Amino acid sequence: MRMIRLASACALAAVLSTPAAAQMVIGGEPMQMLPPGGGRQMKTGTGRIKGRLLAADTGNPVRRAQVRLSGPDVLPKSVTTDNEGRFEFKDLPAGAFTINASKSGFVAVNYGQKRPFEPGKPIELVEGQSVDNADITMPKGSVISGRILDEFGEPVADTVVNAMRSTWSNGKRRMQSTGRTATTNDLGQYRIYGLPPGDYYVSATLRGTQEMVVTEMAAMAVRTASPIGGAPDGPTSGYAPTYFPGTPNGNEAQKLVLAVGQEAQNTDFGLFPVRLVRVRGSVVTSEGRPAEGVMVSAAPRTANDSNPLFGASSTARTDANGNFTLTGVAPGDYTLNARTSQIFTSSADGNSMSFTMVRSAGPGGGGESSQESGAIPLTVGGEDMSNVIIATTKGASVTGRVVYEGGSRPTTNSIRISAAGTDDTGPMTLVSGASSVTPEGTFEIKGLSGQRVFRVNNIPAGWVLKAVKVNGTDITDHGMEFKSAEAVTGVEVILTSKLTEVKGAVKAGNDPAMDYTVVIFSDEPEKWRVPTSRHIATGRPNQQGQFQVKNLPAGSYYAIALEYIPQGEWNDPEVLERLKSKATTFSVGEGEVKTIDLKLDVM
Repeated sequence: MRMIRLASACALAAVLSTPAAAQMVIGGEPMQMLPPGGGRQMKTGTGRIKGRLLAADTGNPVRRAQVRLSGPDVLPKSVTTDNEGRFEFKDLPAGAFTINASKSGFVAVNYGQKRPFEPGKPIELVEGQSVDNADITMPKGSVISGRILDEFGEPVADTVVNAMRSTWSNGKRRMQSTGRTATTNDLGQYRIYGLPPGDYYVSATLRGTQEMVVTEMAAMAVRTASPIGGAPDGPTSGYAPTYFPGTPNGNEAQKLVLAVGQEAQNTDFGLFPVRLVRVRGSVVTSEGRPAEGVMVSAAPRTANDSNPLFGASSTARTDANGNFTLTGVAPGDYTLNARTSQIFTSSADGNSMSFTMVRSAGPGGGGESSQESGAIPLTVGGEDMSNVIIATTKGASVTGRVVYEGGSRPTTNSIRISAAGTDDTGPMTLVSGASSVTPEGTFEIKGLSGQRVFRVNNIPAGWVLKAVKVNGTDITDHGMEFKSAEAVTGVEVILTSKLTEVKGAVKAGNDPAMDYTVVIFSDEPEKWRVPTSRHIATGRPNQQGQFQVKNLPAGSYYAIALEYIPQGEWNDPEVLERLKSKATTFSVGEGEVKTIDLKLDVM
């Protein structure tokens, strides 16, 4: 096997996008990384969707654009528009489909999307139906361009510049990458294009010269790796991740407001120079012994969780005495983590790809049974630090079973149970606890610590998570706190085939509304603040103007139809508090199909 070495997260994404199924081995347990569809039986049919891509400003056809179709029972499909901007998808089964179109210089849009950051509309087909007018209008993309300079006004090459937005995500408002980035050339110039109109913040991070290695593969985190014990030498000066107009503090970043097709030129700013320091310390086990071969990483923390995509992170491995040295650490607030599982190796045979997580023996040298981890907050100033101690603790173990209510146990064996931290902050966060479900319906997860919530991956079609209980206590939404070395038994993950459905229509005055977003949210405000809440959902109308929202937990809800709401804003409790006074209340029971009619409102 060979170690994967990457220059950027883009290369990692390319590795993971292989069409074949991949297998990741963690602690000796193979984890099947299924292709799109999660192991479901894919369907074909005689349905068809045709349309054209047209430029919003001229009405001319958009040629050679990529159009992608997805649906619950089909593999993703992709076609390229012809000289007239036409596209077509054939052999489709009955179902609801979404379509996305993209081309360089234009804003990537979904079918039915008319406003920035708005979800698209589904296209619903019955068996054998043909939809021939699925046209999509594509606006020209907005642009942010400028130069990145050092403290002397000289250009800085190889700086990653990132366009970010303030969004509500996973229980917090934070700045997140739009996915649009650029790298400066030798003149320090960058140009980020294809942006929808809206509000943006710009961050810049100087790309390190050290080789990148894949770490924490489950979260696709990419960090620089130091030798065992940490490199004794390292840079003593560098640049902190910097926000326009030249501040390392995300709270002081200046907002840029872009109109359709506008270019914000001369968005120049200088990287913020800092003295880089060394952080020396040691890792000791719960038994007080040095922890050898443990990976120690400093992950940035900011007041508004606004980490750039390639935010600075320093990593080292402990030596035989448990000592580590982190070099090149910029001043700031960090979480210092000590983990036993960090690096993956890979092999490929052309048809499949496997990943193996390389584990150290673990603190204390006892292998998997003695795996431990620890974390401490760390504030770094302008001086080197020493005698930093991280004490690890043994993780908790969980055993449980999956219970199926309302039907026979499905035959699929691809179900996995994960236990994610409630303070996880997005796709770059490690979800360390996961387990496959055995054919008998049992599972076991080891190495857990802190507050965790359980979720089910690859749920079979026709089933949904109903509840997670520990010895009869419901912990579905808020999870539970795991303590060192405890063994938790009696966990029940309950799936139900009694699915809910909320559907209906919306009127604008006396006329049917054809373009809106329905927001449905629990009438219990505490459920708004749960990360990735199951009790908040949205719906967009199909081509007949009808909306449909499936798989809400049984309960009481508010519902409101809005002319426009940017994607994700419905997760902000302050937004929901404003909306509830104008919303319609209703209840839905387990397995119930509820029909409600709404009036169009303006947010």
